[in-house]
Amino acid sequence: MTIQRLEVGPRMSQAVVHGNTVYLAGVVAKATAGKSVTEQTQEVLSIIDGHLEKAGSDKSKLLTATIYLTDMKTFADMNAVWDKWVSPGNTPARATVQAGLAAAPYSVAPRIAIDARHFSDCSSDEITVRSIMRNAF
Repeated sequence: MTIQRLEVGPRMSQAVVHGNTVYLAGVVAKATAGKSVTEQTQEVLSIIDGHLEKAGSDKSKLLTATIYLTDMKTFADMNAVWDKWVSPGNTPARATVQAGLAAAPYSVAPRIAIDARHFSDCSSDEITVRSIMRNAF
């Protein structure tokens, strides 16, 4: 099985495709760092859309997401953006936690452990089995 690394840097890759699963690094805002959680969440989710597209997948295939907030008081603000972004009927298993982030200007850092399946190279039998396994728990 091959491994494809996308946007490779000296410390990490932004996305890694292994088999039919896409793994994303934690993403933080760039242009909106230091601005509101709403603005940072919008930017971060847009970046994630780009990573998924490069990997041949999309947000309708999300399996899990862990979102880190520096202050749980901003939970509703982040959720308002998330709810507009997430694919209806395809919401992932998700947890949101409060944590200190790597630098002061960041308020939100979704570690979308996006284990996002992209099935373009799978047979329909593989898709059925994986869908059953994904929904079995």
